[in-house]
Amino acid sequence: MRNTAFTLTALLALHSPPQAAQASCSSDGAARPVALFERFISADCEACWSDRATPAPSASALVLDWIAPGVLGDDAPLSAAASTDALQRLQTLGRQAPTSTDVFTAPVEGAPSARLRVAHGMAFNDYLGTSIAFTPARAAPGRTAAATDWRFYLLLVETVPAGTEGTPVARNMVRNMVHGTWDKRSKLSNSEQKRWMETRPMRIPDGAQPERLRVVGWVQDAQGRVVAAAQSDCGAQPGGR
Repeated sequence: MRNTAFTLTALLALHSPPQAAQASCSSDGAARPVALFERFISADCEACWSDRATPAPSASALVLDWIAPGVLGDDAPLSAAASTDALQRLQTLGRQAPTSTDVFTAPVEGAPSARLRVAHGMAFNDYLGTSIAFTPARAAPGRTAAATDWRFYLLLVETVPAGTEGTPVARNMVRNMVHGTWDKRSKLSNSEQKRWMETRPMRIPDGAQPERLRVVGWVQDAQGRVVAAAQSDCGAQPGGR
């Protein structure tokens, strides 16, 4: 019962005003990414992790590093950070698991009025309370916004600074993922479709360093276009660490 109460408290803190900044971290005040830049690395390829020619985008992109399980299984040099989420993401993109490094990019094509917020609470018992909230773009004057389904992705990532742990570039290793669809048929009216939200506790995998964790997320429309993206940045908020 105590764990349940704490989880609820942590999730509620994600939606609290700025004075709760010490207990939570969000994308409030952070720059809005203009593109997704996803690097997929085979867990078999230790040299890929330390490659000085690793592809890297500008600071305006949301960078993700996925470690995909390889043929060596648990004996792979990067197996400790490998995740089946990487294979699931590759399948969604229609791509094969890499033997070295593969890169996928996608622009954020949504209107500036679309808003996405991601947030997380403090680590507790190997879990983080996380949330993602989306407000679609406003309709043009005199027009009604078309109802649609939205696909959301919320990822727990571990930031690894350049020059540490053998990597020459900064990385955001994907440690956990939740995703789903906000279905227009689940809302009763257009007014209820003006904001969508999801709150989830996410498990911190073994070996991850909680102080380096944050959340990133994006939303896609029914055609698969990325319409909004966000990443938490504690340093961009009052009282941030």
